[in-house]
Amino acid sequence: MSSWLKILRDPMIAVLSIATGLAIVAPAAGEAHAIAGTISSAAIFLLFLLNGMRIHRSEIAKGLRNWRFFLPLGLWVFGAMALMGLGFARLAAGWLPPMVALGFLYLGTLPSTVQSATSYTTMANGNTALSVIGAALINIVGVFVSAPIFALLGGGAVADAGPGVIVRVALLLILPFVIGQLVQSWTWDWISQRRAQIVWTDRIVIGIAVYVAFSGAVEQGIGQSMEIGTWTILFTLVVAFLALANIGVWLAGSALGYPFKDRISFLFAGSQKSVAVGAPLAALLFPPAAAGFVIAPLLLYHLFQLVAAAPLANLLAERSG
Repeated sequence: MSSWLKILRDPMIAVLSIATGLAIVAPAAGEAHAIAGTISSAAIFLLFLLNGMRIHRSEIAKGLRNWRFFLPLGLWVFGAMALMGLGFARLAAGWLPPMVALGFLYLGTLPSTVQSATSYTTMANGNTALSVIGAALINIVGVFVSAPIFALLGGGAVADAGPGVIVRVALLLILPFVIGQLVQSWTWDWISQRRAQIVWTDRIVIGIAVYVAFSGAVEQGIGQSMEIGTWTILFTLVVAFLALANIGVWLAGSALGYPFKDRISFLFAGSQKSVAVGAPLAALLFPPAAAGFVIAPLLLYHLFQLVAAAPLANLLAERSG
């Protein structure tokens, strides 16, 4: 029961619920949507600036040296799961609205989520240090490669994202991250003293991005286009995607011969998907009318991964002793 209560008390669940609920009852429309989009873009720039400041360069170097863990993790996250997402997108195309089905491909190309991957690795008595570095590096790589992989695999389905997409991604994700890395020597102490406040900055930025995206989806009639049967299919496919991701990455860790504690790190760093990158990136890749549809599988996956990870971590903790 304590695991379930911990999930329900997760602040990120509250933020996502509030943002989605607010978009349903009071969506930003017309001029208000344009203003909200501008605020969201500024917040995304701030989020990735802070990410650049707080991921220490020594951690990046340490992870790159451990190529035997990091390289397979990257190939799993951006290779195997991206192809899995493509398969699910094609499977869903006959059952779900086109942009919701495309959301499975988008989900598959996203990096891991650092915070929950690390937390559940710790809970399961896994190699926490390895999980921290691995998930952090995957997030850095994701800033650069998620959008190109999605465009490559999506082909014509994402051609209408607009010619300025790469420029927007570079200006609002890559540029602030690089600036954060460059000024890190001067800002490290300030950032270290304010980690709790910065975590809440992350959550608020993600909430804004989700609100703006879902406002567009509500304006385009997601409630009318998604009946109960359609939602049931979406829920079923997301659960199946999550199950396949967890089973696949666990078997991959075994095939690579990792010690049990390292397999736990590989499991959580490889199966968790980041709404912290996914929601802001969707705001840049897709027009407002489409972004809310595309991130629907991601938001459900985020909720279900928390529900599954807690009991799974407890089970692994018993086995690891």
